[in-house]
Amino acid sequence: MIDSASIKRHQVQSGQSAHKNIKNIIAVGSGKGGVGKSTTSVNVAVSLAQLGLQVGVLDADIYGPSMGMMLGVAERPESLDGKTMQPLQAHGVHFNTMAVLVDQDEPMIWRGPMVSRALVQLLEETNWPELDIMIVDLPPGTGDIQLTLSQKIPVAGAVVVTTPQDIALLDARRAVKMFEKVGINTLGVIENMSTHVCSTCGTQEAIFGEGGAAQLVKDFDTELLGQLPLHKDIRLQSDEGQPIVAALEGGGIAQSYQRAATSLIAALQQQPKDFSASFGKIDVQINTAE
Repeated sequence: MIDSASIKRHQVQSGQSAHKNIKNIIAVGSGKGGVGKSTTSVNVAVSLAQLGLQVGVLDADIYGPSMGMMLGVAERPESLDGKTMQPLQAHGVHFNTMAVLVDQDEPMIWRGPMVSRALVQLLEETNWPELDIMIVDLPPGTGDIQLTLSQKIPVAGAVVVTTPQDIALLDARRAVKMFEKVGINTLGVIENMSTHVCSTCGTQEAIFGEGGAAQLVKDFDTELLGQLPLHKDIRLQSDEGQPIVAALEGGGIAQSYQRAATSLIAALQQQPKDFSASFGKIDVQINTAE
């Protein structure tokens, strides 16, 4: 378990001030679709909650939101004042996503500015409780959402998800460079689908290659936070709205996610702290009288 009081606020990118209710916002990106970024985000978030932290998840993939399904929630958030939303809750985490605000089959045919406004509204118009960590699950690519994140949302660090496959690593490198360019520290890399685990015999095979993530973190002087398996049960549980760390808590796969979550917190704790809230507002008065 992790003591919630031990989680301090950490510095965010230049020009931003920390969120009043959220100690640390962590962006999870990949640069490429299909690497299991959302599945990783959900299971790491639930793992952090199991470790005793107050955790939130913001689904920033406006065009293709999936958090509602992965967390097994379909109802829309409640509004107590007609202006703001109460976050939804599942498996110990608070979350919000466009998936529960629009019809399931409704396509999001929006231009970039509308998508960016939607992201900011999801963050600012949700009544988040006091949170130690918020995971922001980014869409693939390095476009409007990522730029909005860097310009309007205080981010304490980023995690890049990749697979060992060379083509995924190319985009993962771009994702690390993108965070670097916008002044957001990359806390580390999570290698998803590191090995395929046969559901019948348990044999593990590196079907997507191996060693790529290790080289990536070496090249960019960051951390390898975890290596997660490719297993049928992860997909089955996600489709049923039961993250595998909750459905099969204590199992070998769940332990892989918990190790990644613990490594993430360790990497965050190494970042510079934000003490600005401790000093309060300083009022400086100059006496010009002689």
